Amino acid sequence: MYFKDIIGQDKIKSQLKHYVEDNRIPHALLLAGPEGTGKLAIAIAFARYVCCSNRGKDDACGTCPSCQKFNKIAHPDLHFAFPIYKTKSAGEATCDQFMKAWREQLLKDPYFNYHQWMEFIGSENAQGQIYEKESTEILRKLSLKAYESDYKIMIIWLPEKMNPNCSNKLLKIIEEPPQNTLFILVCENTEQLIGTIYSRSQILQVGRIESPALEKALQQHYPQLSAHQQQAYIRLAEGSWIKSRQLIESTADNQYLLDQFIRCMRGAYTIANFSPAKKVEKQNSLIDLKLWSEEMAKIGRERQKQFCIYAQNLIRENYILNLREPQLNYLQPDQEAFSSKFFPFINDKNIESFMAEFELAEQHIEQNVNARMVFFDLALKAILLFKK
Repeated sequence: MYFKDIIGQDKIKSQLKHYVEDNRIPHALLLAGPEGTGKLAIAIAFARYVCCSNRGKDDACGTCPSCQKFNKIAHPDLHFAFPIYKTKSAGEATCDQFMKAWREQLLKDPYFNYHQWMEFIGSENAQGQIYEKESTEILRKLSLKAYESDYKIMIIWLPEKMNPNCSNKLLKIIEEPPQNTLFILVCENTEQLIGTIYSRSQILQVGRIESPALEKALQQHYPQLSAHQQQAYIRLAEGSWIKSRQLIESTADNQYLLDQFIRCMRGAYTIANFSPAKKVEKQNSLIDLKLWSEEMAKIGRERQKQFCIYAQNLIRENYILNLREPQLNYLQPDQEAFSSKFFPFINDKNIESFMAEFELAEQHIEQNVNARMVFFDLALKAILLFKK
């Protein structure tokens, strides 16, 4: 990954190059910003630029021994820490056990998110984190002398996923690292990062990718899209390259999430507004909601969380429809037909409660609460909210 390969973010790239040119490389750099904006790609391009022995004004040379090793993500002075899960056979989990898969993912595409990474390494329902043992490995690696470059570089992807004990053990080395040691922390949720690490790092906010840069990338990667489709995806992606690709490539999965949302909402609405003459219809809807919760419990934790996030976004868009503010609306084409009839039922009386319930369900899934209970309870809460 070179600076030239990064989608947009010209200001950030320029600032990082000035750090090197002016010999002001910070000892701990925190790249903070939303998912899909290229923070990990920026971190690797910056590390390459720092280590390059023949760097130019705009980018690394690409031909020196250091760049050749970066091409394979195999430079001896470049280290990584990232969320993983504990396997039954490996004992204490460290990132080295997953390094082959990590390199494979980076070489395939450095634009990926936490859920995609956990799926790539086959975590199934396991929650990823950076375990306490990793702090020992980080300290060991950085205690060694640099092999080839002037700097030893440790890139920590999603440091907010660090075990608290791991974070605490790294505080001293992040504040007072060995000479020519560079930490690059790639963070998406700074509120979950312990304050002492945040305060000891130099913060660079990586904003959403600019629309012209996204348009250029879409033209390069998806030339089959019409100009109208490109503009629609750019608007929906909200400056995220990951989200723009997901919108284009995951039509089938989005349709599944939409179908499950429709099933839940229709069942809840039917029960909330039944009349005595439709007693059988009410009973059938209640039975279907129970079956729905059981089916949702089988799709895996990551997909369950994706559903909750998807539902929150769709509820928000329907509320915007109700406000008659089309310029603020980001509905996808497959959502428009359902939402054209659904939006009147999402209003000032229930919008906050609906959002809160789906957010709570997401948190409970994250905390490994019984999924069948979570989703059936969610359906029952939806019935009450439709009564409002």
